[in-house]
Amino acid sequence: MTIQQRFQQAKAYYEHWNIDVEGALQTLKSIPISIHCWQGDDVGGFETKRQTLSGGIDVTGNYPGKARNGDELRADLEQALALIPGKHRINLHAIYAETEGQIVERNELQPIHFTNWVEWAKKHQLGLDFNPTLFSHEKAQDGLTLSHPDENIRAFWIEHCIASRKIGEYFGKALNSPCLTNIWIPDGYKDTPSDRLTPRKRLKESLDIIFAEDIDIRYNLDAIESKLFGIGSESFVVGSHEFYLSYAQQNNKLCLLDTGHFHPTEMVSNKLSTLLLFHEKVALHVSRPVRWDSDHVVTFDDELREIAMEIVRNDAIHRVIIGLDFFDASINRIAAWVIGTRNMIKALLYALLLPNDYLRQLQESGNFTERLALMEEFKTYPFGAIWDYYCETQQVPVRENWLNNVKTYEKELRTHRN
Repeated sequence: MTIQQRFQQAKAYYEHWNIDVEGALQTLKSIPISIHCWQGDDVGGFETKRQTLSGGIDVTGNYPGKARNGDELRADLEQALALIPGKHRINLHAIYAETEGQIVERNELQPIHFTNWVEWAKKHQLGLDFNPTLFSHEKAQDGLTLSHPDENIRAFWIEHCIASRKIGEYFGKALNSPCLTNIWIPDGYKDTPSDRLTPRKRLKESLDIIFAEDIDIRYNLDAIESKLFGIGSESFVVGSHEFYLSYAQQNNKLCLLDTGHFHPTEMVSNKLSTLLLFHEKVALHVSRPVRWDSDHVVTFDDELREIAMEIVRNDAIHRVIIGLDFFDASINRIAAWVIGTRNMIKALLYALLLPNDYLRQLQESGNFTERLALMEEFKTYPFGAIWDYYCETQQVPVRENWLNNVKTYEKELRTHRN
């Protein structure tokens, strides 16, 4: 049976429940995923004066062939994008500036240091997102940045974040697509603090200064990202969920939820409906924690599907900005991008192919028996046939056939990258 025949057969199952399969595929095409560049080089960056990875971030593995410069990283991203259906975005960190061998301090970064990325994005019709890099730096060695008691160190990081917002504005204007500029800091203490309030007051004051800079919201969207704990900040994190949620609400900023930044028993999917009631937009960094914020490659698991269902069933497709954030150096880095991104898109398609309105009616009427029965039965509906058809129509490999492309590319680059 051909992919088209399997699609038509599967489509009939879904249409029995008045699900517009063709409409679902059109909607899916309109959802961009922001793919993080740092999977391609293990969060290394291109700084001339490179620092050891820090900030509670750990990348394990030494799979051969990681990108060593901008050209190689962009080539790898092109290979991954060719295997992922749809049109998407690329998410950059400040350490991916290209300074032609010159030492440029992070607080002195300018749009000119990212022109290669912008020209490449234009060529491939991609949007760009951005993040200031407040880790892996001599001024972050003690684990404090925007909440640091040293005024000079705080000022350095404030200037870096302001510079980053200007770079985000440049991206948005150059590409005619708003850039999400997200601030995450590693600040915290390994052991129990004697004062939690003062560091948080300093963080609030730093953010107030950063956001006081006039940046055009048509081109740059500001987000702030929380964390529960990290390596070296096990007992206290300054930028907690409560802190950033309150700050975002009060100052009209986006609250960004990283799926690895909460307690293992907390479900980010359960938080989305609440945030959508009080915020115009919400941002996500989708990762997969394994016992901690370990940033494993996203798989098609229960929580990923729940996140997608919350986005779809709450009509929030254009209100939730979806980005990815994982880094695994134990497997082929391009394959990691493809696996994780395709899974995020699969989850959204799965959610689009549910009888969400009918399920809502069942709940409202108290018919929990039929609600549970249908939710379980739809798990084995022929969703895969719809996904295969979508991939074929988007001219990317169907099922596991994309692995052949990665293997061929890997053979070619192994002769050049040792």
